[in-house]
Amino acid sequence: MDIVLLIKSGLGLTVLLVILIYLLLLSFKKKKKPQKKKVKQTKQRTTYSTLEELRKIIKDRDIDSKKLEETLNEIIKYHGTMPKQIGVNVPAELYIFEDIIYIVCRHPSVTSTIILEFISQLEKLNHNYKYQINNALTKGLNSRVI
Repeated sequence: MDIVLLIKSGLGLTVLLVILIYLLLLSFKKKKKPQKKKVKQTKQRTTYSTLEELRKIIKDRDIDSKKLEETLNEIIKYHGTMPKQIGVNVPAELYIFEDIIYIVCRHPSVTSTIILEFISQLEKLNHNYKYQINNALTKGLNSRVI
């Protein structure tokens, strides 16, 4: 009689385990996939949400100076401020902005007014990083092919 009770309880626990696994799998199927950030569109112009997407636009050497200036204005408007430096650690955004300055300085469609306007606005927003910004500008201008 003890063996019969043991078999019945084993079967009952197995059925309960199967039901719990089924409910677990059913709950995973109901979860929605995370939605991507929507991109705002205004007057045939697209506002990009990440700094990397804007950097890719600037890397395109076929864009004209107007599109380059609009993209730089969006960078300043949406991503212009960098976090303050904590101790010795430099924020990662500084390296991204240095790369953007290098790309802008070497771009074939860039003019001096575009560079000066971008640098002055960047320095206004990040006065703690004036030295690093000017250093990146100097290196970018020196790397230009004349």
